[in-house]
Amino acid sequence: MTVGEKEREEGEGNEEGGFWSRGGEAVVAGGGESGAESSSGGSANEEGDVEEQQEKDPRENTIPHQSNFGFSKLLLALFLILFLLKEILLSVSFITFFQKNFQLLEDKNYKRFIKEMIHTNLKCVRINSTMEGKVWSCCPENWKSFSSSCYFFSTDAKPWKESQENCSRMTAHLLVINSKEEQDFLTHNLDKSAAYFVGLSDPEGQGHWQWVDQTPYNQSTELDKGILFWHPGEPSHSEEHCVIVNYPPASLQWGWNEVLCKHHDRSVCEMMKIYL
Repeated sequence: MTVGEKEREEGEGNEEGGFWSRGGEAVVAGGGESGAESSSGGSANEEGDVEEQQEKDPRENTIPHQSNFGFSKLLLALFLILFLLKEILLSVSFITFFQKNFQLLEDKNYKRFIKEMIHTNLKCVRINSTMEGKVWSCCPENWKSFSSSCYFFSTDAKPWKESQENCSRMTAHLLVINSKEEQDFLTHNLDKSAAYFVGLSDPEGQGHWQWVDQTPYNQSTELDKGILFWHPGEPSHSEEHCVIVNYPPASLQWGWNEVLCKHHDRSVCEMMKIYL
């Protein structure tokens, strides 16, 4: 075997064992693959770290956006609540307003209905009324008409309170005098031998006279209007809190006199006319 052949055999053997030589340098083939694998593994780890970082970054970046979105939803919810409260308040106000006005209208219609039910027999006069659809002015039978009112002159003697209750049952009230003309009309229809309760009283006995329909009573104003009809020296007794209209023989004129409310006298009831 020649020297060249021997070198070729050794070279082949080195290659089979994973070695190869060049210029006197020996390199382990298997070690190169292991280094490549190691290098490859290091690169894979770095790529994984980058991917993990990229996966983390989007979540971290979305936190401020999520916070802003939640705040916007809270503002929207508050706005909706305020809007609903406003609508509820408006609805309640409208319902209250409607109920009050409806109740007022219903009350007026009810009173008129009751009047027509109680006073089935009416005496009516055709009028030139400014009220739309109203052409008849009516008073119940056995009542007398004057101006815009109807008057009932009782023949039974009762205390003041019972007289007022009797008027109320007829949808009326005790007489309220508003003018000298009304006073003159009344006295022309009264019996001079009787006395009649009117709707003026002093419930507390303090000299604070008042009408049953809440019409203001002011002595100086009444005197100026000529409708203050007290008999001379009246009112005079603090225990006498109710007022009658009478024609005493001593004065020979009609006027007001205070008496005890429990005293039995006749009365005059007054109600507004019924318009049809």
